[in-house]
Amino acid sequence: MIALPEIETIRRDLDRELSSLRIKSVEVMDTRLTKRSGGAKKFAGRLEKAKITGVRRRGLYLIISLDSEDVIVAHLGSGGQLRRHANRDQTEPNTILSITFTKSGQLRLVDGVGDAELFLASAEKLVEEVPELEGLGIDPLDQPVPWRMFGQILLAQDAKLKAVLTDDRVVVGLGEMYSDEILFTAGLRYDRMTNSLGPQEVRRLHRAMVETLHDAAKHRGATLEDGLYVDVHGQPGGYEEYINVFKQAGRNGHPCPRCHRPIQKYRFRRRWTYFCEQCQI
Repeated sequence: MIALPEIETIRRDLDRELSSLRIKSVEVMDTRLTKRSGGAKKFAGRLEKAKITGVRRRGLYLIISLDSEDVIVAHLGSGGQLRRHANRDQTEPNTILSITFTKSGQLRLVDGVGDAELFLASAEKLVEEVPELEGLGIDPLDQPVPWRMFGQILLAQDAKLKAVLTDDRVVVGLGEMYSDEILFTAGLRYDRMTNSLGPQEVRRLHRAMVETLHDAAKHRGATLEDGLYVDVHGQPGGYEEYINVFKQAGRNGHPCPRCHRPIQKYRFRRRWTYFCEQCQI
């Protein structure tokens, strides 16, 4: 599960490590990756000798700026990994791309799930060429949103809270786990209608969202039992030990940290939702 705190952790590391590096060569192991860039040969040709000038983020998309007319756009899907390696390091299974720099090692894309993307786009026509970047909701790790504005956005939805929080057109990149954790911290049920919230409940939800995401990013994201998320150096996140309600290995039905009653799970929109019947209203 790769959500906003994990992608922000990766962005910060890549920006620090890759900025000012020049690309020497590109090796594509899976040609399906480069169809959106015109094929492997064209993809490599546009990248070789380009210099990386910075890494930013738009929702869950990483945008690597170059000193050319292009940018690299990467989306890790549900289990992709962008990993830094020394040139001599053994190539791991499911590595589908390797970018070698003139001075400092490689950047490799590993994708055991098969839904990661990495392609080139025009820097000037980015949104036109990548329409997925349009219509994204608020990004609490990028730009602060006042709680009153957040409340206006919520009240305009007229839907259940869990559905709203997992809609990237409203709030980008929360996913199942972080939405459950945010609702628990705010003391609100997943099936509350947005138009039923009072001002204090909106403020609690806003505060819970901001604090949860910033805490998760501070602890470099969460690596759950699937082990899919690791940072650019292959290290797991540290936030999983702070998770309150979302299922982890061996914790199904574990006691609520507030009232000590068993955490409940309910099938909502074909996925499991975890909550406390006593503490969330």
